[in-house]
Amino acid sequence: MSRRRPSPRHSKPSRSSKGAAPRPAGQLRIIGGEHRRRRLPVLDSPGLRPTPDRVRETLFNWLGMATPGARVLDLFAGTGALGLEALSRGAAQAVLVERDPRVARALSDNLATLGIARAEVAVADALAFLAGTPRAVTLAFIDPPFRQGLAAPCCDALEDGWLETEAWVYLETESELEPTVPGTWKLHREVRAGDSTGRLYHRTEETEKSHTGDAC
Repeated sequence: MSRRRPSPRHSKPSRSSKGAAPRPAGQLRIIGGEHRRRRLPVLDSPGLRPTPDRVRETLFNWLGMATPGARVLDLFAGTGALGLEALSRGAAQAVLVERDPRVARALSDNLATLGIARAEVAVADALAFLAGTPRAVTLAFIDPPFRQGLAAPCCDALEDGWLETEAWVYLETESELEPTVPGTWKLHREVRAGDSTGRLYHRTEETEKSHTGDAC
């Protein structure tokens, strides 16, 4: 998963805007699991950068044994930092959704580099993908572009058959946003990094009247 932010209105176009292949701009490091310490290229694309190592390490410490064997959905995948981390830590399968074909191709290349065959990259808009046939997952990552009103509709769409009863959902948004989530989601932990806040929810059968919970 990347941490995408809307590009400044007057920013210069990227070198890839004329059809040229984007250049590697940095690296993504896998934190733990089978591919621990492996480094993968991250494309030179506006707003595309991995979720910080500290946040990923904190998140997967919270998830503990929920990751091995998990069926993962990584929306707005970007660099695939979270989806790839989950796969390295034993997730059974994953779907990484990314609408930019160039970024999606880089994701597929990185999966091939790691020799991971139990994942697929879907080149699609996240909401359009969720409008399709659901596949129940046990772990979902949502990291939409900031300040575009995408968090709430994605959360609502996941409730339409995409989540197992005891699924975990990680949502990363701009820190000033107090997200509205389905009543079946209970806040488990949250972490702030810079201008973003990540929240880990645990889905239950009981409806919660409040979406507040224990914070780290």
